[in-house]
Amino acid sequence: MDDVKEKRMIEISIYRTDGTGRGEYKDYEVPMQEGMVVLDAVRYVQEHIDTTLAVRWNCKAARCGSCSAEINNMPKLMCKTRIDTINGKIRVAPMGAFKGVADLVTDISENYLINRQIPEFSPKEAAVPWKIMQMDVERTKEFRKCIECFLCQDVCHVIREHKADYVGPRHIVKAASLDMHPMDTVDRSGFLNREAGIGYCNVTKCCQDICPEGIKITDNAIIQEKERAVDRFYDPLFWRKAKKR
Repeated sequence: MDDVKEKRMIEISIYRTDGTGRGEYKDYEVPMQEGMVVLDAVRYVQEHIDTTLAVRWNCKAARCGSCSAEINNMPKLMCKTRIDTINGKIRVAPMGAFKGVADLVTDISENYLINRQIPEFSPKEAAVPWKIMQMDVERTKEFRKCIECFLCQDVCHVIREHKADYVGPRHIVKAASLDMHPMDTVDRSGFLNREAGIGYCNVTKCCQDICPEGIKITDNAIIQEKERAVDRFYDPLFWRKAKKR
């Protein structure tokens, strides 16, 4: 007789809700497979145990940002979180910073509304053919790696406590990607200081630590934009120089 290895079962607890604000965790057992990620386990539940489970995903390659969730209370991509890196029971919940739609699906549409408020890229006219320095290419290219998973928005405690006043790290990154382009002519410090509420950020770097693309959100975007806003609106020396121009 061939040796038959009994498949090891893993326990996964998934938050189930209809989006009304009420919900509860439900436990499921899923067979473990080599190289399995959390998204595999959630999809197994959806396909083989409960087809009513709502979950958003697309590429399963950590490129689309669709499968964002909170895994054991930490915002992560389900497709990038291996089961064998988690000790004990696995708990999967939707992103808590956004309104729930159903189960693991949240309403992230507010991010696209905020995106429209950011002043657009407005390049100056070049009298001669213009060449961009490699240093400037590298500086803005980092921000364009964003896959809009919105995990940085979810982990931000300022967003959770002052959502109406602060647009969040994702949108500061978008503004920085435009501000740091050497051909751009728009000063977005006014928007960031007033409408975006950049002063609320207290630079804890939690958004930077959680980014699956490794973007240095705080160091290279938020701090730079905060400094620009401070120079323009709170620095008397800047005002004096502006008057002399």
